[in-house]
This record gives sequence, C-alpha cells and structure tokens, in this order.
Amino acid sequence: MKNSILLLLLSLLFVNCKTENTIEGLWIVESVKSGEHEVTPNARWMKFNNDFTQTSGNGWFQHSVGTWNLNKDTNELSMVNTNGIKDANEPFVITIDGEKMTWNRTEDGQPLTVSLKRADKLPTTYGDQVLGLWKLNNSTGKGNFYENNNGILFLKWDRRFSIRSSLGRFSGVYNVHGHKSEIELIPYGKDLKRSFWKVDFKENQIDLTLLNSDSTVTRSFIRIHEFPN
Repeated sequence: MKNSILLLLLSLLFVNCKTENTIEGLWIVESVKSGEHEVTPNARWMKFNNDFTQTSGNGWFQHSVGTWNLNKDTNELSMVNTNGIKDANEPFVITIDGEKMTWNRTEDGQPLTVSLKRADKLPTTYGDQVLGLWKLNNSTGKGNFYENNNGILFLKWDRRFSIRSSLGRFSGVYNVHGHKSEIELIPYGKDLKRSFWKVDFKENQIDLTLLNSDSTVTRSFIRIHEFPN
C-alpha cells in the first residue's frame, strides 16, 4: 500500500512538472527589450494549442492566427501567422521556468528579449478599459466639445465615439496608443481638430489631460450605464 501511494505521488509530481514546463497554454508578454530600449506592447498575449495552432492579440482583440513549432533539441520556436507578414528573422530560442518563459533572438542587429508569464485569462488594454458610457463629472480649461460640467462621452467597440453636451452633438473615431495610456479623438467635420489625451484610470472613472495644448485642460468622467434624460 505504501509503495502504491509513493508511486502515485511521484506520477502526479511528474505530470505537474511536465505541465509547468510546456509551452502550451496562454501567455502574457511582461516585457520586450530591444537592445537597451524597452518596447513592451500593451496587454500582448499568445496562446499555444496542443494541435500546433496558435493565436495572439492585444487585450480582448485577437488579431493573429497561425501555427507553431518547437525544436526540442535546440529549443527554437518558429511561428507562422497565416493572416500576417512572413517572419524573416531566425527562430526564437526559448527557456521555460515554471510560470515564466523567455524568448531570445537578434533583430535588426540588436538582441531582442521577450519575457512572458503564464495566464488563465486575457489581459485588458487601455482601449478595453475606456470602452463604455461616461458622464462628465469635472473639467478645467477650455477645449472642444464641452463648456461646463455637463455632457457624456460614449466610446464604442468599433472605435467610434459620440459626445453630447450643451454645445451640441459630436461624433468621430478614436485611437488608443499601443504602448501608452493615451487616446486620440478625431471628430468628423473640418472645423474640429483632433485632440490627444493622457488617460488616468481609476475605478469606474477616467481622467483625461489634453496633451496638444499650451494650457491645462482636463476632463474627469465617471462610468454610467444608461443615457441621461
């Protein structure tokens, strides 16, 4: 009986070690370093399936799909994105240590190091966090769209926005920076200029600070779940 229990424990330990050190599963990119420069994208993830298919994306948006292959003798990882551009670089040499994984190779004459950690759910990008309906709560400085503390901002999943305020109704498209918490509003209409805002995230609140301005312009919003009357 004791020998049977010991064998069972050893087999479970072997299975756990094998699971921890496999590439299969979901991984989030913690950092990307090219030479001396940090070039980490926001909420980048990779998922490796046991049928040698892989998907990747940023936050809730999956934008790449393809296949993967790992040479177990050299630890070289090759990936092909069937909807992407061919990778002209050498494969990554990878190491896996439990919940951590590191990729190394040379790109454009610079050493590239990618650090990843194992995850069980997708991360959120800055763009994912700003999605939804927001009510203006406080503002300072003069700028487009708002003249007082009344108004709403609706940031939609299709990268379109709409604004209602005492100045009228406005709409357009918006972009979220891939590396920094910044949002760009591009309104429709030749008389309105695009604006760039730094975003500070709090629980159910976003604070925007206008970047392309010589004066201080801020807008603070709280999350709401229905349009005001």
